[in-house]
Order: sequence, then C-alpha cells, then structure tokens
Amino acid sequence: MHKPLPLRDGVGASRVVLPQGQWPSVLAFLCERFPSVNPQQWLARCDAGLVLHPNGQAVTPQTAYQAHSTVFYYRDVPQEAKLPEAARVLFEDELVLVADKPHFMPVTPGGNYLQSCLLVQLKRLTGLESLTPIHRIDRETAGLVVFCKRAQDRNAYHALFREHQVRKWYQAVAAFHPELHLPLVHRSRLAEADTFFLSQEVPGEPNSETRVSLLKRVGDLALYQLQPVTGHRHQLRIHMVSLGLPLLGDQLYPQLLRGPHEPDDFSQCLQLLAQRIAFTDPVSGEERDWQSQRSLQITSDR
Repeated sequence: MHKPLPLRDGVGASRVVLPQGQWPSVLAFLCERFPSVNPQQWLARCDAGLVLHPNGQAVTPQTAYQAHSTVFYYRDVPQEAKLPEAARVLFEDELVLVADKPHFMPVTPGGNYLQSCLLVQLKRLTGLESLTPIHRIDRETAGLVVFCKRAQDRNAYHALFREHQVRKWYQAVAAFHPELHLPLVHRSRLAEADTFFLSQEVPGEPNSETRVSLLKRVGDLALYQLQPVTGHRHQLRIHMVSLGLPLLGDQLYPQLLRGPHEPDDFSQCLQLLAQRIAFTDPVSGEERDWQSQRSLQITSDR
C-alpha cells in the first residue's frame, strides 16, 4: 500500500481510475477525459511532474495506457484570477476549523480558482490534507464556513446538514417594502433552471423553506435576517426575489448580469452574509455557536 501523495502548495492530488479502453497513452486518455484542459496543459503537467502513479513515480507523455490502474494529478491554473482578500480563520480546535470567508472567494477549487479558493488557502496554512468543508456557501456570499479536520468525523458532521440539525442565520440587504408583513416563512419548490448554474421556483410540493424577518430599516433599504431550513442552491436569493426583494449586488437574480466566467466587479458585492451558525457537535457533544466578524453595506444614499 502506497503512502498518500503530499499536498503541493495546499493542493491535494486528484485521483482517476483508468477504464477499459484502447488509448495509446495515459496522456491521450487524460486529454479525452478532461477536454476542458487543453492538451498543451496536460503535457506541461506531465513535464512538471504533476501527473503521478500511486507510488509517486511521474507519468510521462510516453507512459503506456493500462486499464484499471490509477493515476493521480495535481490541478494547475496558469492564469488564476486574483482576489482582493485572503482567507481568515475565526476559530480552530482539534475537531473543526471555522473560516470567515470574504465575498468572491469559492469554498473549493473550480473554474479559474485554485490557489485562491478557501480550501486550498486553509490547507496551505494548516498542512492538513484531510481538511474538508462540511457545508458550502456561494462564491459571492461572505461569512462562515465550517471545516472538519479529521477524516473519520466527516460523516457525522455531514449528517447534521442532511438531517437539518444545523441552525443558520444570514443577513441580507434589499429594498424596504412596508406592505410585507414580517416575519414570514417562504416555502417553494426549487429546481435547476435552463441555464445550468441557475435555479428557479417551479410548481409542486415545496422542497425549500426560509424564515424572513426585518432587522432594521435605513431609508428605502432594509437589513433582513434569513433563516434557511433547507440548503438548496441559491435558495435565499431566489426566495427574496419571489418576495419582491432582490438582494443588492446580485448579478444572477432576477436578471443574469454577469456569468460565472466573466470578470468580477469587486466594488459590487452581493449583500448576503452567512452571519451565524450553531449546532450540537456530533463528536464532542459541545454546543457550537459562531458569529461572523463581517458586516454588510447599508446606507440610505441611493
């Protein structure tokens, strides 16, 4: 049994099992299996020793294809987007790490984000290959993200979210509508939209639920507290649009203004903050309760 491959600048090795097939080389298979990475990039990864056998031996461009064997590779983003802030650790003990994420930072690698994503930054800081987020928030959303530190505890923490045993509080800025009688609970059925990265409300049995309350009014704006019971993609943003309260700075809802691969405007943050999270720790039995040190922008100058 081989030792796990080490982190490289905070990035763990990805694993792929080679299926039955007639590819002339491992490189040819990788180029076909992952068409979003151009062949020149795969060749450069091989030359840089970023494609490996389980024993750590480098896969070369000439390495013959062998079905049912395993290959590891390290992701690389040659021209990675730069973000205005770095990751910030709010709390850490032997079981969990809590980060206070800035806007625009993805939790895990994706697209043009690798070294700047929250997980890779934290792995660089801690050296922990086993560090795993136990939930996600949108790249555009700021606030709390909780990470499990030990592999043997992951299922217990993930079960908390599957079974709705986690209490979450978000804050959001949107227009003030005096005709809305708050607090209220909004329920609807959410499904994937025609555009692959968006969601939408559709007829049918509700599968999403959010409690909405008013924290304060500032002119024609208001600061709202949102308490989601479920955790569907873009749930809070869609529910607020459904109530006639699209969030300030939202580039996706109710109208798509900027796609996921278009450059960000760092001066236009989505005014949504994962402000507080609480649960009973399934490993230690402790009552966990953290609050973000970040705040949203709300002024009456509009």
